[in-house]
Amino acid sequence: MAESSPHGFCLQKHRPRSIRLFVLTSCLASSVPPLLNAQAIPDAHKQVKQLVDENAANFKQVSKQIWDYAELGYHEDKSSALLQGELKRAGFSVESGVADEPTAFIASYGHGKPVIGILGEFDALPGLSQKPLPQREPVVPNAPGHGCGHNLLGSGAALAAVAVKEYMEAHHVAGTLRYYGTPAEEGGSGKVFMVRDGLFKDVDVVLHWHPGDHNGVNNGGTLAILSAKVTYHGIAAHAAMAPERGRSALDAVMLMGNGIEFMREHVPSNSRIHYIITKGGAAPNIVPDLAQMDLMARNPSNTVLEDIWERLLKISQGAALMTGTTVEVTDIRGDANIVGNDALAPVAQKNLEEVGGFTMNDTEKAFALEMQKTLGIDTVPSLDGTQAIDPLRPVDLNAPSASTDVGDVSWTVPTIGFTTATFVPGVAPHTWQASASAGMSIGQNGMVVASKALALTAIDLFATPSLVQAARADFDRKLTGKTYRTFIPAGQKPPLGYRDN
Repeated sequence: MAESSPHGFCLQKHRPRSIRLFVLTSCLASSVPPLLNAQAIPDAHKQVKQLVDENAANFKQVSKQIWDYAELGYHEDKSSALLQGELKRAGFSVESGVADEPTAFIASYGHGKPVIGILGEFDALPGLSQKPLPQREPVVPNAPGHGCGHNLLGSGAALAAVAVKEYMEAHHVAGTLRYYGTPAEEGGSGKVFMVRDGLFKDVDVVLHWHPGDHNGVNNGGTLAILSAKVTYHGIAAHAAMAPERGRSALDAVMLMGNGIEFMREHVPSNSRIHYIITKGGAAPNIVPDLAQMDLMARNPSNTVLEDIWERLLKISQGAALMTGTTVEVTDIRGDANIVGNDALAPVAQKNLEEVGGFTMNDTEKAFALEMQKTLGIDTVPSLDGTQAIDPLRPVDLNAPSASTDVGDVSWTVPTIGFTTATFVPGVAPHTWQASASAGMSIGQNGMVVASKALALTAIDLFATPSLVQAARADFDRKLTGKTYRTFIPAGQKPPLGYRDN
């Protein structure tokens, strides 16, 4: 017989496996439900954590297989197929090749509201191939490697999704669970094209996580980013016999770089501008008729970044005028900053604290201590950092940060995320040390911490309508008077071949 609970769910008592369980099924409530049902949630959390543990060995192996594949953005064919296969076997329906991205997919279970999404990534970085050793030793020199731990990110998110799905199925929990397989986070803005195609328009809350060297809740704080290829076209000539006939595209690129350096003093201090010269000419005795710069700019504010970008474009045009060349700006990509959610953050924090970190064994400690010798930093963090949970702090917009296309998702739907300690304490992402950590047990143990935190938060959202409502209210409040638009020009397709250029 079902009892009515004060938060609008029915509790059915029964005894499978000799254990008394409370089954959450939807029933009508006449008032706004309280945040949590103290009776049902702890038992649900216990079961979901156990389900994560039961599936962990398989997804640790999945993470290692994706680590071995180490595929660059939009080329993650084997990694995407592996995750799709695992989710299909777990009972999800899968739609692949969404948003004109061959390796993007959506895996779904259930139906109706709420719709809770979990984000997964699986792309590697160029040049960071590394064996799971504490000294620099590439698997294949100059080959890609998982220096941002996305092998763990995609696998850990899938592990969480499978555990939540198994709980929902066993207890007839209403709602829709989605895993978003999102390609090319590293510079390809894969999620932006998925947002642009409306793939998140009916989602109530999105959960995400990212590997790191500590455990904490991500409630905003990333930088908006714009990037492009800036190409100059000049006139080739013999550099000694007829230099007056030439118009050097390389001169234009170098003048643009000089202009950027002078501009640095006159932008907000929390801005970042980076560039490399990717093409500079064929030979020194030929005036280069083509030269190219890859340019990136970042700021915590989308609006401020747009102003900085316009000034950078004017510098590019000035360099063309000074050298008698022409300039074109192509392959424009951009990610928004992450909009935090103050209703979801304390719930995520509570769940991460409930899960706790992990303690390294003696072998892992020896590995970590040896790796820390390679970091070249004055203060080496304690290995206890994998156990500790950072307190929930206000976002510091002046703190150093990175960028992610999760930002565009967060401008579309209430979003909250986690960082968990998958790297040796002190290791920064986009390094060979991160690649090594992501390919062994330290990374895999931290992945399981993330999976549990994601899964518990998803269960809270399915069980607590008021939490979903509060998340939407905070989202609406933060975006009052603001309008989202992607930095990517309308009509521009995903740059499927950009890694080949």
